[in-house]
Amino acid sequence: MSYKLSPKAQSLKPYDPIEGFYRIRLDANESFLLPTEEDREAMINTAASVALNRYPDPLAADLCFGFARAYGISSDYVTAGNGSDELISIIMSAFLQKGEKVLTLSPDFSMYRFYTSITENPCVTLDKNEDMTVDIDMIINTAAEQNIRLIIFSNPCNPTSLGISAKEMRRLISSTNALIVLDEAYMDFWDQSLIKEAQEYDNLILLRTCSKALGMAGLRIGFAIANSKLTSVLRSAKSPYNVNSISQAMARIVLKNRLYQTEYIETILNSRNYIIEGLRKLEEDKLITHVYDSCTNFAFIKLNDAQGVFRHLVENGIIVRCFGDDFLRITAGTQVENTEMLRAIEDCLKRRKET
Repeated sequence: MSYKLSPKAQSLKPYDPIEGFYRIRLDANESFLLPTEEDREAMINTAASVALNRYPDPLAADLCFGFARAYGISSDYVTAGNGSDELISIIMSAFLQKGEKVLTLSPDFSMYRFYTSITENPCVTLDKNEDMTVDIDMIINTAAEQNIRLIIFSNPCNPTSLGISAKEMRRLISSTNALIVLDEAYMDFWDQSLIKEAQEYDNLILLRTCSKALGMAGLRIGFAIANSKLTSVLRSAKSPYNVNSISQAMARIVLKNRLYQTEYIETILNSRNYIIEGLRKLEEDKLITHVYDSCTNFAFIKLNDAQGVFRHLVENGIIVRCFGDDFLRITAGTQVENTEMLRAIEDCLKRRKET
């Protein structure tokens, strides 16, 4: 007798982040800024004092309080996760019965569809408009016609860098009976968040992360914000000790410091704007097809032979994210990194134009 994998297990493929060493990494939408020297010293001291022989606080109460205070909400509506990825997995498992339909958008974060394959829920994927904008009416109509139970997408969007206004999001939420999971991973870089009103809706779970603007990708900290009923389900369904003690302690230090939500975000946005301006000069020279507006910490561009440009960057020790044959996503980096990346793209495109 031999064990055979189920068809579901056989079809699984792991998430494929770009691995290896590159001089310049502009592929993962991380912050290029480290915590302040004072906060790094406080983190070292805090880590040394953590009781590693004890389990962490199961509800991460102090961490949730720190997050809630930083964003002007009540911690009663906050659930902490081991990154927002874990929270997405918990939501899919806890709020859906097997076979109930999920709706997501394309292009968007690929892990939404991945988790539906784990929970065995059919996933309806709506293509965005040709200009990468979202048709809210199409979502509303499709949700009603196909009896969608859960709608999930990012706002602002990864990878398109575009956003949907708070007004349009409110219209969507009030026009469907489906549970809406709104991933606001990049909302620190925009001003259309629903975080202060999330608890007012009976069908909204809002996700936030510490991996982008707050620069804590290595700690794996995410949060879900929802009303009391939905929060109770999330806290019941998650693993008892899902956020480790060191991550809780270090993240609390960062969340206390308003600098990361003011000067740090401004620095990141200035970096993004520098990239956008440089890429738009290439667009004016007909070397790039289109540079999208950005509500995030990255640029999204359309160009001919994106794969070829991607390979050229890799050969020069620079890594960005490539989507198919037409699109590149480029994370804001340091001034030196941005300048070298822009020069490498320009050199590649000009040489191709001349040949």
